Amino acid sequence: MKLRIGYGYDVHQLVEGRPLIIGGVTIPFEKGLKGHSDADVMAHAVADALLGAAGLGDIGEHFPDTAEEFRDFDSMKFLKNIEQKIHFEKLKIVNIDITLVLQQPKIGPYKAAMRENIAGNLFINNDQVNVKATTAEGMGFVGTGEGAVCYAVALLKSR
Repeated sequence: MKLRIGYGYDVHQLVEGRPLIIGGVTIPFEKGLKGHSDADVMAHAVADALLGAAGLGDIGEHFPDTAEEFRDFDSMKFLKNIEQKIHFEKLKIVNIDITLVLQQPKIGPYKAAMRENIAGNLFINNDQVNVKATTAEGMGFVGTGEGAVCYAVALLKSR
């Protein structure tokens, strides 16, 4: 059995006039994440972690932010597409660990739904996805409420 690990990172600015979508969950808040697609910072970090582990480049190569077909696109569909690519490469997801850094709103009540969305769109069990969250303790652009950052690590194995 061959194991492969991938690391993903994404960052988006918080702006007014956009819905806040994280992990496929729309969270009531006065600001949302700015981006070409739905700007789901968690889905994008997971996508890059999976693509990295599979040796398939990065999210921008597969879903460029210059392509009109991806404007306001549901990032959960990115994950479904990536799962197909991983399957084609004869790889299987072992687990994914995610850390969201966001000053506010608190996402505790939404973590289970985020986990379910990510697992469901990747056709894996919920216990193969872990979602954690923290703040930036008031420091930097995340701490002042200007944006969100997400980190993800994915472990794949050969089938």
